[in-house]
Amino acid sequence: MVTGSARSPQLMRRLNSDALVRFALDVDEFTAAEAMSATALARPTVLDVCEALVSAGWLEEIADSRVAGLTNKGRPAKRYQLRERGGILLGLDAGGHRFTAVAATLKGRVLADRSVTAPVVSTDPDLAERRAAAEARRALCSQILADVARDAGRDVGDALIAVIGVPAPVDAHGRSPDGEHEYWRTMNPGFDGLLGSVPVVVDNDANLAAVAERARGGHPDDIGVATVLAGERLGAGVILDGHLLRGSRGGVGEMRFLQIVEGVGNTDGIGALAREWGREVLGEHVDSDDVFRAAESGHPAALGIVKRLGERIARVAEALSSLLDIDRVVIAGAIAESAAPVLSHAADVLTREFQDPIPDLVASRLGPDIVVTGAVEAALDRIRASPGDFSPR
Repeated sequence: MVTGSARSPQLMRRLNSDALVRFALDVDEFTAAEAMSATALARPTVLDVCEALVSAGWLEEIADSRVAGLTNKGRPAKRYQLRERGGILLGLDAGGHRFTAVAATLKGRVLADRSVTAPVVSTDPDLAERRAAAEARRALCSQILADVARDAGRDVGDALIAVIGVPAPVDAHGRSPDGEHEYWRTMNPGFDGLLGSVPVVVDNDANLAAVAERARGGHPDDIGVATVLAGERLGAGVILDGHLLRGSRGGVGEMRFLQIVEGVGNTDGIGALAREWGREVLGEHVDSDDVFRAAESGHPAALGIVKRLGERIARVAEALSSLLDIDRVVIAGAIAESAAPVLSHAADVLTREFQDPIPDLVASRLGPDIVVTGAVEAALDRIRASPGDFSPR
């Protein structure tokens, strides 16, 4: 429903248009009567705005109710739907080791995806080397987004918006602080003008994972949820009271406080530690999947690693719950598919060693592409918030 007051006919027209575009984004097709019910606009207004939105490229008129076989009585109702070919959405997970990009329709349906290995960023503090790596990351982001748009049969200029997730804290303006030797700014070198006139939004990867969980994870709206990317490092996106928490420098989910949490001590992730500890007892070429498979078959050393990881994750979950009043901690990313035994042990530790209220601890069902899924959802959120800021192609 359109609420508030408008000081001019132009503003009222903008508000009405935005309301109808939002409605069209959320339904497959609709009649004027259905739009009236959803927006509380009068029938003449709905028909007038729909005509304008057809001309603008947002909507298309489809077969009326009689032609579609929906009725044979009375005047046939005009029917409309979102014109999905009016543009695409681009999402990119620009990770530390791999880039994954998707092109999606204006309904969020993925048309094409593409992954490439990311350029390695040296741990050497040499700033010239870091800045060269930052430029290489920026160039690869531009290339993979252009490639995935082409894979979808479109041009990158057809995108209404692109959203990029990076492994760094990101403030509300898309900027990252320096971090140690400009590491964070290497991960987020700035993407203004990356795709010409296409607006580019940058956010922290765990924040985008949290956006994906809010949209597709099936969590109740009235609980606090921390979505933790837990592969190589621990980073959280936090939804509390329905809002994504960020902080003035974007550092809410960086979890550096774990350095002083007993039994944790750093932000190393489940995958990184399973690999490291596994190589100490199972052999130098072991990876995290090998450890979890060995534990499943009953290998004592692997079971010991699972136990250590469970104890660690329990303390991470309790720390998040205590600090932020979190109800549920979601372990996400590629590691979530293998982490069930770790989470089972962590849940036992939470019940045995901590007082109520203790958080639920669950594995994400959104798979290894949760960040890029969140990027698409974040793009849709931006369009829903202000459709009039975007122009269909």
